[in-house]
Amino acid sequence: MLRRFSFFFCVIAAVSLGLAINSVTAFLGAAGLSASRDVGRDVCARPTVGSAVAEPQDMRSHDGVLELDLSVHDEKLPDGSSRYCYLTSDRKPSPNLRLKPGDLLLIHFKNDLTDLAAAQPEIDRALINGPICTAKKPVDACASGAMTPVSTNLHFHGLSVPPVCHQDDVLHTSIQPDDPVFDYRVRIPDDAAPGLYWYHPHLHGFSKTQVLGGASGALIIEGIERADPQLAGLPERVLVIRDQDLVNPEAPPAISEPAMSKSQLDSDGDAVNSGTGFGKPSKDLSVNFVPVPYPDYPTARLTMKPGEKQLWRVLNASAITYLNLAVLFGRSPQQLGIVGIDGVPLHFDGSPSQAVQWVSHIGLPPGSRVEFIVEGPPLGGPALLVTRAVDTGPAGENDPNRALVAITADANAPEPQTSLPSRTEPFPAPTRPWVGDVAPVHVRRLYFSEQQENPNDPNSPTRFFLTMDGETPKPFDPQSDIPDIVARQGDVEDWIIENRSTELHDFHIHQLHFQLIDWNGIAVHEPFLRDTVNVPYYKSRMLAYPSVRLRMDFRDPAIVGTFVYHCHVLEHEDGGMMGRIQVVPASTATSTTLSNQNKKGEL
Repeated sequence: MLRRFSFFFCVIAAVSLGLAINSVTAFLGAAGLSASRDVGRDVCARPTVGSAVAEPQDMRSHDGVLELDLSVHDEKLPDGSSRYCYLTSDRKPSPNLRLKPGDLLLIHFKNDLTDLAAAQPEIDRALINGPICTAKKPVDACASGAMTPVSTNLHFHGLSVPPVCHQDDVLHTSIQPDDPVFDYRVRIPDDAAPGLYWYHPHLHGFSKTQVLGGASGALIIEGIERADPQLAGLPERVLVIRDQDLVNPEAPPAISEPAMSKSQLDSDGDAVNSGTGFGKPSKDLSVNFVPVPYPDYPTARLTMKPGEKQLWRVLNASAITYLNLAVLFGRSPQQLGIVGIDGVPLHFDGSPSQAVQWVSHIGLPPGSRVEFIVEGPPLGGPALLVTRAVDTGPAGENDPNRALVAITADANAPEPQTSLPSRTEPFPAPTRPWVGDVAPVHVRRLYFSEQQENPNDPNSPTRFFLTMDGETPKPFDPQSDIPDIVARQGDVEDWIIENRSTELHDFHIHQLHFQLIDWNGIAVHEPFLRDTVNVPYYKSRMLAYPSVRLRMDFRDPAIVGTFVYHCHVLEHEDGGMMGRIQVVPASTATSTTLSNQNKKGEL
């Protein structure tokens, strides 16, 4: 695009000259310019189908600092699909960023995106409209808020750090390809929970495109072995599960699947979300970038010593796909020992939870993470990491059963590149009471809803909303700075999140964690914390809308500022299913002058 050029570029155009688009393209080429510099380059190379699962490169802090160069790239593939990737200075993709509480993360970030769409029509229109003389004007990346296909930023998902520029601001920070290197300086809190977090772009309107293309990576706060002595010395693996557009979108389901009835097909003959667990998925999945494509799902490969215990850190970095993970020996589900959810050990910060909870499967919505103990299979026995079907509702996507990784027992299997320390010490005593023991000062009710632009046309685009109860649904307005909710630092609140749509939604809030208090009106009081949770979809026979009640913790002084909450199905977030919250200092008196929305949100 013309606005990307960093020097004076003057073109006198006249329709009478009959300038064709290819002439403009040739002119730009002669000037050394290109609207899509990386088209045709294998800049975001990926492993082949059936490859062994390789660990991402570990980058560790030293002397309290992790400093690295990181750039983001994109490329158009011959089939028309696009890829995005983060690369280190030595071209390693999406490294694991490993830090300790109190460390400084310093990222020298460069936006090397190119406009993968055809830019020539825009150039042609500009020429027809008359002379153009454009000089690149310096724009503050902290304040531009630009939303274009080549804009980007970084979000550090799950970290309780200030929502300000150069740390974790996603509302105004927008970095352009011709901007200089942009520094992120994030201080990990001294009391940060040890566990699995992640980084990804959060540019409104383009989050889905960039994350779906592969722009994501794991961030690990060390020290989870302090949650339970049995974790000490365990080998660990980091598995990042991503989704992507179908490689074989026209292929029929595999022959081994049950025949689909007519009622389970849409007008184009594609499988819909019928709850059968089969049919065409909405997206393909990959494990550490090893693709597992529909319809045959050729698995990625992984070896373990027979019976060996390992700690697996699994991130669902999907843009829209829900996971329901299980490990099968033959057809038998194995017990998995959960030790952490969404970056927080189960036994942490005064939690009354046991250090390990043993389960046979683990639901993992987009954006969520889990850390669990798994044992290697016996010699000669088939073993698989699978995701079971997730019923996302009649308006949702189809997330069927599929195998992801074939696990082979091998006495000579190499050790994973990282193991937990063999010596542990307990967590320090919590400085604040357990959030579940604190009475909420406010109760707010919000709801998810959807609306087709043309109710008479089922194929018309869908609009997505996340609304305070009592207000009229409207999509998120990125140009507004008016908060939907005002909360006070130091307070604890209860939020009731309803789902008034026929599609599963996935609630997430930045900067903090919460406790799930009840599920559909049934008290659960989970003895651990999350930052992402499913909200069940509405069925017409229900007498009330499905809901979850969350105990929101605003006690951390680092989170004062303005940030967002949203559905982490990124298609929904980009479509407007997001809200803005302002956390004001504890000394601020809450009053109706702060926000009319805040007043409406208090029950």
